[in-house]
Amino acid sequence: MKKVAVVILNWNGAKMLQKYLPSVIKNTNKDIAEIIVADNGSTDNSLSILKTDFADIRIIKLNKNYGFAAGYNKALDQCNHEYFVLLNSDVEVTPGWLEPLINKMDENQHVAAAQPKIKSWANREMFEYAGAAGGYIDQYGYPFCRGRIISEVEQDTGQYDEPATVLWATGACLIIRSTVYKNAGGLDSTFFAHMEEIDLCWRIKNQGYEIMTYPESTVFHLGGGTLPNNSPRKLFLNYRNNLLLLYKNLPEKRMKRTMRVRFMLDMISAAMYTLQLKPAFSIQVFKARRAYKKLLPNYKAIRLDLEKQRKVQYHPEIFKGSIIWKFFVRRKKHYTQLP
Repeated sequence: MKKVAVVILNWNGAKMLQKYLPSVIKNTNKDIAEIIVADNGSTDNSLSILKTDFADIRIIKLNKNYGFAAGYNKALDQCNHEYFVLLNSDVEVTPGWLEPLINKMDENQHVAAAQPKIKSWANREMFEYAGAAGGYIDQYGYPFCRGRIISEVEQDTGQYDEPATVLWATGACLIIRSTVYKNAGGLDSTFFAHMEEIDLCWRIKNQGYEIMTYPESTVFHLGGGTLPNNSPRKLFLNYRNNLLLLYKNLPEKRMKRTMRVRFMLDMISAAMYTLQLKPAFSIQVFKARRAYKKLLPNYKAIRLDLEKQRKVQYHPEIFKGSIIWKFFVRRKKHYTQLP
């Protein structure tokens, strides 16, 4: 058994596999890693391409599209490696990308998960939106990164070349200890897609582990391969899942105030979409809140169980303030401008 399982979850991504999988095969050390494609019930020619063009790659076949979260859970149930790497199908890796991640985590058993530097495949001097150089959230649940705040993505000039402790590592390229992943219950399958890695990392942090970003390793991510940024469905999932991860992971003393403020911020957001003549987006905000409330009875027991497991109440990686206020009102567009 090799030390690492590099697992690519695929759903109708035949073109992505043809374009990006060769870099993974070429640049991944086969002595330590097994490359696996988990197919989420594709209906295109993904499987035939894998069999003909990538015959040496292990395939895990799932019988339908379970989404990102449950799809990975089902695939990783079939893996017994020491480390898992969750790698998006639209990621190009660079020579020697895996070794720095493995070496750093071998050196520090307290680190449960990590990510490399994530740069844009389309504009290779820029960071990529979904992860950049490591993820954080503000006290109301809005995620941001070293290298990306709201919609502002920075150019990589080496400003984030030092390893750093973060709140979350991106699911585009996430390395995690298999024991930690399985003991935490994996990704929350109810999320289906979007923000499930933030929830997982926050749960792990609450148990006393660290999440790191190691910019010694770099990969290039296309991004938006499943749902584009202008998708109402993506907006719905982001809003609903963000409320769920707040409910699951916030300490009790912060819960009520945070959720009151979030309600007001969500109402402002819905109003702004309406003023921008985007009624479909405004509707999704309300639908997301309704869906969240409908799920709450199922999550009460989950929250209680997570509270019993909690070892850490406070994380400095949660920004004490509103990133929305800093960005739109104070015009703080870069991570280095935050206090």
